[in-house]
Amino acid sequence: MQVSVETTSGLERRMTVGIPAERIDNEVNKRLQQTARRARVDGFRPGKVPMSVIRKRFGDAARQEVIGEVIQSSFFEAVTQEKLNPAGAPSVEPKQLDSGKDFEYVATFEVYPEVSLADFSAIKVERIESEVTDADLDNMLDILRKQNTSYSAVEREAAADDQLTLDFVGRVDGEEFQGGTATDTQLVIGSGRMIPGFEDGLVGAKAGETRTINVTFPEDYQNQDLAGKAAEFDVTVKEVAGPVLPELNDEFFAQFGVEEGGLDAFRSEVRKNMDRELRQAIKTKIKGQVMDGLLETNQVDVPQALLSNEIDRLRVQAVQQFGGANIQPEQLPAELFEEQAKRRVALGLVVAEIVKQHELKPDEDRVRGMIEEMASAYQEPQQVINWYYQNEQQLGEVQSVVLEEQVVDTVLQQAQVTDRQVPYEEAVKPAQPAAAAETDESETVAE
Repeated sequence: MQVSVETTSGLERRMTVGIPAERIDNEVNKRLQQTARRARVDGFRPGKVPMSVIRKRFGDAARQEVIGEVIQSSFFEAVTQEKLNPAGAPSVEPKQLDSGKDFEYVATFEVYPEVSLADFSAIKVERIESEVTDADLDNMLDILRKQNTSYSAVEREAAADDQLTLDFVGRVDGEEFQGGTATDTQLVIGSGRMIPGFEDGLVGAKAGETRTINVTFPEDYQNQDLAGKAAEFDVTVKEVAGPVLPELNDEFFAQFGVEEGGLDAFRSEVRKNMDRELRQAIKTKIKGQVMDGLLETNQVDVPQALLSNEIDRLRVQAVQQFGGANIQPEQLPAELFEEQAKRRVALGLVVAEIVKQHELKPDEDRVRGMIEEMASAYQEPQQVINWYYQNEQQLGEVQSVVLEEQVVDTVLQQAQVTDRQVPYEEAVKPAQPAAAAETDESETVAE
């Protein structure tokens, strides 16, 4: 087998492979001999069909099958021989197909880039530190109560946080418009559900009162036919209901799975969940900074094949996330995902090189610890633990996350790290988009 490789541009390689005619002919003959033993041809007994007839009838098809198989096997032989690492399937163009002559084809493909890791000491990371205080816990209990607010009818003027039951009709230029009419709809004043000015116009209203509210649709309103236009709503208030916060009692605690132990047990459970959320938020922010630093300090050529695959994956995720039952992933423009896909692929290549150079493998104790921590949020933790260890795919995903954490630890050992103490609320606040996106990038990194 003769192989020659040409670099056409960047990561693209053009490889010409020559296969001796003897190899092709021998395989074709074997295929035809197998065919002769089972072929049924009119005028001949099974197994007695002359080879000349077999070759005439089945020769071309057999040769095409053999050529397809030889291309596949010889391609991998050739890239192994030339120490090439294809980043995607090749585009194959046969050059010589005539029987009795050496077969030749040209395979064009991209290779993985060589990643030369920059010094980690150029990466700057701010490592935040925080803890859950009693005040943070009390605030969280208030939030949980507000999330479970009920409403009771009151005989007074409507105020912020009250829930109103309304009928309304909206008009633009004196004409009713689609979506501008509702009956028995419930609206909490201050929820921000309606366009600016609508909810404010209901403050002070009483049950049975009708008001006319004048508002203007925002310029960026999703319905472009209404964007920026003035509207008039005739609103009838049918009921005013004030908020009622639930008591911190056993009935309330049971909604969160705390059946025994009263308030102390409930506070302990909530604090445990807050501690878990805090640890994850801190890890996510540190990881985001590390990944940003790796991208800034390492310039990587991204193979188009990997980029296209990642765009396709993001398209599928988008359709699944937003429930686009009538939308096919390929209908979504590739440009929407190109920047994110390029970032993910580049990070995957850099992180894979770190794993390779530092010979990292998932720390099984950390894997176990992560699974146990996730399982602790369930009523039957051991069942969850067993499920992970019995499910190879799920276990592999946890191992990938742990491996990525080990990559972060490896970088932090050399990076410029400063520590800063921050309140709980600041620590758990979502990071900036660039850093926050790293959680999903672990799918690419681990491959």
